[in-house]
Amino acid sequence: MSGPERITLAMTGASGAQYGLRLLDCLIQEDREVHFLISKAAQLVMATETDVVLPAKPQAMQAFLSEYTGAAAGQIRVFAKEDWMAPPASGSGAPTAMVMVPCSTGTLSAIATGACNNLIERAADVALKERRQLILVPREAPYSSIHLEHMLKLSNLGVTILPASPGFYHQPQTIDDLVDFIVARILNLLNIPQDMLPRWGEHHIVSDD
Repeated sequence: MSGPERITLAMTGASGAQYGLRLLDCLIQEDREVHFLISKAAQLVMATETDVVLPAKPQAMQAFLSEYTGAAAGQIRVFAKEDWMAPPASGSGAPTAMVMVPCSTGTLSAIATGACNNLIERAADVALKERRQLILVPREAPYSSIHLEHMLKLSNLGVTILPASPGFYHQPQTIDDLVDFIVARILNLLNIPQDMLPRWGEHHIVSDD
């Protein structure tokens, strides 16, 4: 198996719930164990942007997402925002990779300043202190200087900043194609196989001219 076996997936209150849901589905299909964290703002955005309405309680949410993605028993583990005993809260228990998609600029600020007011922020802090892979997918427009300063600070610490800015060179035909563009880039960074987006040059035909 290439790529990490366990991944923390966090969703916060920026637009782009489709990215997080699609990534969750892909991780499950690739037999990864997912530690799932979501803010209340993200749940509100998800209900606004999609037809997915998550139950409020972690256990019920876990059952819902397992059925939604076809996950095996125990493959998705959902933790409440103040569950300080959850594996992502400690370097000795956290997965080796964490993806936050979408990442709100408020959460971006909290991570950049070392705040640990909830489990999502603490999980990101753990990834930083343990020098583990941390991928943030912000979705905001335009970015203020404060946002950009936080991104630069985190990038200098080894965090991958992957804005939710889909490309068009693959000639997308649907919104799902645009979502898959970003999700495929995340999977590439995690070194997890994907067939949604060919790597640049894979189908390039060399000309004799």
